[in-house]
Amino acid sequence: MRIADNELLTVAAFMERALYDRETGYYARAAQRSGRAGDFFTSVDVGPLFGELLATQLAEMADLLTSHQPPATSHQFDLVEAGAGNGRLSADILRAACIRYPDFYARTRLHLVEASEAARAQQRTALGDASDRLASSAPSLPESFEGVLLANELLDAMPVHQVVMREDGLREVYVKDDGHGSLTTIERPPSTPALAAYLDRARAGLEPGWRAEINLRAVEWVADAARRLRRGFLIFIDYGHDARELYSATHAGGTLTSFTRHTSAGPEAGGVPGWLQRPGEQDITTHVDFTSVRAAAEAEGCVTLGFLDQTYFLLGILAGGREPFAVSAGRATETAKGSRPLKTLLMPGGLGSTHKVLILGKGVGSPPLSGLSFRVRVT
Repeated sequence: MRIADNELLTVAAFMERALYDRETGYYARAAQRSGRAGDFFTSVDVGPLFGELLATQLAEMADLLTSHQPPATSHQFDLVEAGAGNGRLSADILRAACIRYPDFYARTRLHLVEASEAARAQQRTALGDASDRLASSAPSLPESFEGVLLANELLDAMPVHQVVMREDGLREVYVKDDGHGSLTTIERPPSTPALAAYLDRARAGLEPGWRAEINLRAVEWVADAARRLRRGFLIFIDYGHDARELYSATHAGGTLTSFTRHTSAGPEAGGVPGWLQRPGEQDITTHVDFTSVRAAAEAEGCVTLGFLDQTYFLLGILAGGREPFAVSAGRATETAKGSRPLKTLLMPGGLGSTHKVLILGKGVGSPPLSGLSFRVRVT
């Protein structure tokens, strides 16, 4: 990745090029980056169980929407998966729905939102027989939809600005060429007053020396998604914290990092942060500020229904899911010690507690949801 002489890039602009450039971007050049052969591991890589559990929650949400519609209105249900990759998660959801909830399956119109052309090209193959439900595949959200928007590990990969508090005030980190063909960082005044305003809204009192990431893109994207949702639910699954935790001494070094072959970049090498090395060849990610994400959706008419660890979300579905899945879920719960996929999804310290689930509703009141029935808890 080349940066012109005297050119300064914000970390957000650097991430945009490193991750999403059509020719050299990390995500743009491959249809799939996760899994055993990839650089990181997601709940989808555990197997179809994650999608099967989500199918139960989505079918319940679809029924809730239908029960509050006038008899003459359409019962079609839009399932929008944002950051869908090659469509594996939606494929798992729809295959389970076809068997367990055929009415829900028949009503579903699937919209896959994915920036990578390579990934979009493989979606119909991944969906297989469920490709008859695919209504659209595009880099951007549908103009308007009614149903559920699902974003699993999307917000953490959006480009972020990095700032550091100094004795004389807030500074922003920029990326530049060091004059010898390598990249380095430099601190300068913030590129936009929106960064300080963001921290003020989040009530983030950074101490001198603290470093933090600000995801303006995520807040803008969530607000846009909430506006496009006429009625239904938003489900965000990602790793992160509320603002009070994220912008605290616990994370005073920031959370920006990279992953290669399931290994984090770790500390700086020769004064150069790991995420700056080998742009386009590694994943770059940061923890999500769920407080700001939640506020952005609520400003567009959404109501927060729950924020909890993935462990408790999935346990709620297992315990309160509808028949016929509740029966198999009960068996799964009883044999959890022998179920490696279930243990992986639920295990504290792993995917179960590092991943949080934020559910918001719009025009649906405050309905009881299976995923929120076990225990609403964030660790």
